[in-house]
Amino acid sequence: LDESVGDNHPVRHLDEVLRGMDWSDWTAQYNGRVGQPPIPPWVMAGVILYGLMRRIRSSRQLEYACMNYIDFIWLAEGRTIDHDTICAFRTKFKKPLKELFKQVGRVAMTMGLIKLVEVAFDGTRVKANASRLHTWTAAKVEEALKELESQIERLLDEADTTDASDATRFGEGGTSQLSPELADAQKRQEKLRQTLQKLQEADAARKKDGIDPQKNPAQVPQADADSKVMPNKEGGYAPNYTPVAATDGTRDFIVDCDVIGGPNEQNELLPSVGRIEENFGRKPETMAADAAFGTGANLEGMEREGVDFYTPVESPSPEEGNPAKRDDPRQPVPEQERPNLPRNDKKKLAKSCFVYDEAADVYYCPMGNAMPYRETKNEERSSGTVAMRVYRCDACEGCPLAGACLDPKAKRGRTVRRDAQEPLREKMHAKLRTEEGKKTYNRRMHVGETPFAIIKGILEVRRFLLRGLEKVRTEWMWVCTAYNLKKLIAVLAALRAESDKMPAWSRS
Repeated sequence: LDESVGDNHPVRHLDEVLRGMDWSDWTAQYNGRVGQPPIPPWVMAGVILYGLMRRIRSSRQLEYACMNYIDFIWLAEGRTIDHDTICAFRTKFKKPLKELFKQVGRVAMTMGLIKLVEVAFDGTRVKANASRLHTWTAAKVEEALKELESQIERLLDEADTTDASDATRFGEGGTSQLSPELADAQKRQEKLRQTLQKLQEADAARKKDGIDPQKNPAQVPQADADSKVMPNKEGGYAPNYTPVAATDGTRDFIVDCDVIGGPNEQNELLPSVGRIEENFGRKPETMAADAAFGTGANLEGMEREGVDFYTPVESPSPEEGNPAKRDDPRQPVPEQERPNLPRNDKKKLAKSCFVYDEAADVYYCPMGNAMPYRETKNEERSSGTVAMRVYRCDACEGCPLAGACLDPKAKRGRTVRRDAQEPLREKMHAKLRTEEGKKTYNRRMHVGETPFAIIKGILEVRRFLLRGLEKVRTEWMWVCTAYNLKKLIAVLAALRAESDKMPAWSRS
């Protein structure tokens, strides 16, 4: 068997790397007192990780591979590993798996393959193991709960009747147990109640966003209630999860990974910085992310963390080419240039048409009218509550730009809102206009997108096998560990091939 696998076969490099890791956390969870002799964790983990590298993910397919494919047989040391064992192992060792991911990263760092000089952070969509056509709404769950409550009530009556009959025949003192059918019904009832709570919260959020939940209710996939129906990257809608990853720019190794159930991946940037520091002992020097991550909370947080951050943000101030940019903002924009003022999504004058005077704490509208501070309002966003300072114009009535500036439903003058992170947006916008800023940010796409391209295109991970957020997170950790190991053993193979070409005297 050993002669059937070449000296430079990738499975040998993988086995060598894995045997060099610390597996004490894994073996500590083993119970060697029952059943057959335990299979070493590096063998079990190796089968799963090597399967991911070979695009074999199913536990049944891995079982078949361990009995029929020479490289898998060699890796499993001739053991026949059944699919139940593989399935249980894959989900049991969540914490030790994180340590394995960290160990692989530190080996790569020792070899100079991870330097944390430039890190890119991004997210993608991977389909959940659930159907788009079978979803819950709050109304459907309430109906199902009513039917289930009737069923439980009937089962309880039957149990009471049985208990009374047993007491008559055998006397008092016996302890009745729930029937399997009743226990299962109560378990399903609790899950439905949790799903209903999620849907009610989602409907409340939709109503706050102006969506009528009666006409367009929130939906939760029945097979995996932790996933969310979202647009696919390839088009259309389906139950999805949002995996995120931070990638080092030196050799595109993943230095952090996680999965969230919703689309708000921008909230995962700062936690990722903390996990990278925990894994490698220091923070990234620079970090880049796309425009979705340019939130005030991220700008402020990265400034606080001391990480040089790059993300495109919309300029809150008028730029060159914008007629609103003028020497004296108290003077109106010339009439012939007013049609060129930028518009927002609602086809009204954008915020960049208004000039802020920091010394006076006042905005000036395109007609040169002052917009003083009026009040502070709290806005709920995905990152939390944000205090917004509101500036309002009192000269909108009869203004020649009123039709282009005011919303038809506005009862008072035009308002402009400003939060505490506005100076940070101006600073970020100016940084990305520099040559160094453009150069740094332009590398983000290659670094940040490369892992997802390889994982989806080469490893063919486009749909999760497991269900539930915690299990999906564990599955994604397996995938990212396999990705890093695949890159690491490729480097080792190249180094050894180069060493073999050298004269014998130079290798000694």
